[in-house]
Amino acid sequence: MLTTTAESGADIAWDGFDRAALPVSSIPAVNVATVPQRSPLRYPGGKTWLIPHVRAWLEPMQPRPKLLVEPFCGGAIVALTAAFEGLAERCLMAEIDHDVAAFWHAALQHGPGLRELVCQFEPTRANVFDLADTPPRDLLAHGFRTLVLNRTRRGGILAAGAALARSGENNKGVASRWYPETLVRRLRDIEAHSEQISFCEGDGLALLETVADLPGAVAFVDPPYTAGGKRAGSRLYAHHALDHRSLFKTLAESQIEFLMTYDRAPQIVDLVGEFGFRAVEVVMKNTHHDRVSELVISRHALFE
Repeated sequence: MLTTTAESGADIAWDGFDRAALPVSSIPAVNVATVPQRSPLRYPGGKTWLIPHVRAWLEPMQPRPKLLVEPFCGGAIVALTAAFEGLAERCLMAEIDHDVAAFWHAALQHGPGLRELVCQFEPTRANVFDLADTPPRDLLAHGFRTLVLNRTRRGGILAAGAALARSGENNKGVASRWYPETLVRRLRDIEAHSEQISFCEGDGLALLETVADLPGAVAFVDPPYTAGGKRAGSRLYAHHALDHRSLFKTLAESQIEFLMTYDRAPQIVDLVGEFGFRAVEVVMKNTHHDRVSELVISRHALFE
């Protein structure tokens, strides 16, 4: 068992925590094609592969969580799954990125108008460039612009400087990930569950501090991966700065049950030990077929 000792002004010493041998999750990473695709967004670092873990975490909870909070929601696959599958009574999503926030506001408040724009749009390079260069006139136009750029840029990256897809699937270029019927169906499903889903634009860490001791609340936490000198987060996301230790401290000082994901960086493994959390490793292949490790972190042992 992890034990901690501390003296005033001294570093904390950690006993019994083996940083080199974190257990492997009993639930393997799944092929994302086997999991229902709920989100209209293609989000870098999306967590569709984690859905079996999310179900195994939430389904045994009695009573059912009153509120699931996703403070760094991005594509919001976990909140959408919880709402669609009845794993929580309500979901509260937050995102600090202004463009992504505009999409979620539009999807939840202006569903019919957004679906109509999707049906009308022809995804040519000229049309995408024109949309990218035209300041949105209102929230609906802004949300639609985010969706188009997300679906036509390489890897779904929205950060400044992201390039459009070139060959794409079946050499369809920018149109290779533009599926109007699929997008309309997903947007309609979101609208059908909009009474269960709330969204706010803002800082995820501040939101966690607000709801940390809310009775019946749980949190799924998937922050930008910038710990340990990782540069992917700064390349993929417009808002990537985060005090990782403050995030761990906020969760440790709260009563909320949580599930958190992180890249396996030495800094994060150390924080797991420092705050007495439990972590399992999930090994998967990325788009380049390299084996990569992600950590699934919780307050209690869940998947060992």
